[in-house]
Amino acid sequence: MAELRYNPLLRDWTMVASNRQHRPHMPKDYCPFCPGSGKVPDHYDVYKYDNDFPVLTPDPPEPDPVQTSLYRTAKSYGKCEVILYSPDHTKTLPELSVDHIVKLVDLWAERFAELEKDPRHQYVLIFENRGEECGVTMPHPHGQIYAYSKMPLKIRQELESCKLHYQETGKCLLCQMNDEEKNFQQRVIIENDHFLAYLPFFTDYPYGVFIVSKQHKTAITDFTAEEKRSLAAILRDTTGAMDQLFDRLFPYMMVMHQRPVNGDDVEDYYHFHIEFYTPLRDRDKIKFYASSEMGAWAATNPQSVEETAPRLREAYRRFLQKDGRLPEGGGA
Repeated sequence: MAELRYNPLLRDWTMVASNRQHRPHMPKDYCPFCPGSGKVPDHYDVYKYDNDFPVLTPDPPEPDPVQTSLYRTAKSYGKCEVILYSPDHTKTLPELSVDHIVKLVDLWAERFAELEKDPRHQYVLIFENRGEECGVTMPHPHGQIYAYSKMPLKIRQELESCKLHYQETGKCLLCQMNDEEKNFQQRVIIENDHFLAYLPFFTDYPYGVFIVSKQHKTAITDFTAEEKRSLAAILRDTTGAMDQLFDRLFPYMMVMHQRPVNGDDVEDYYHFHIEFYTPLRDRDKIKFYASSEMGAWAATNPQSVEETAPRLREAYRRFLQKDGRLPEGGGA
């Protein structure tokens, strides 16, 4: 059974997908995403794979007959795709070359462009869950794409905030955030020609990095080839720094925020960025989203980002040394 159920308290939709409880954990001697499995090509660099256990589908079943005037249901229309980063079962994002990650960025852009063609899609979310702490059951490096037929609440709230800020100030909120962070400098982790990576003033995770385009662009399909390469480079460097932070695979949820598809024109006030939600606050300590965060959306960061940003910058320096781009003892 798969359907959408309306939450009148939040004016949002809950996705119900009982089929996902049957998702397999990775067998020790088999991976469906590895060449030779019969599930994927024997040779690929990056690859789009339709999710075997989708919560949203292009041909959804009828909802259960439980709807009332208050409790509405809808078909779980949409698309769920898996994006395989590499044929190598153990090679994660920071271990890939920039040339390889450019192919991944191109595939993301290709899928965004394809999924926005469906007039029933309202939002296309590109994301990655990494690490057991984030519920990952298939460790082969991969991300996912969801195309929603209903606008997700958090995205709707962010769009409304950006629109209101533009109406009040005549400025893009993310452009202004970039300016604030560049002026302050202490929260900036990495900068290249086209992107900034920083711990925003307000983030609720100790290492909740934002990657934001310097140019005011709204979607990955807007980027030039040069900008896509810069995006590939800063993704590699940011995740590489995270792995150096506690000298272990760093779990994260990485989510790409872009303009809606088939909706209002948001070009004046919305701005491409990637948000990381990072559950570690120390090597073996979890930053839990507990009752206050979940029940009241009252976010709490256990450490100020002015404390954690220097640690992440130092981890970035170590990543550059490990990568051979910085001599021992050199500064980033």
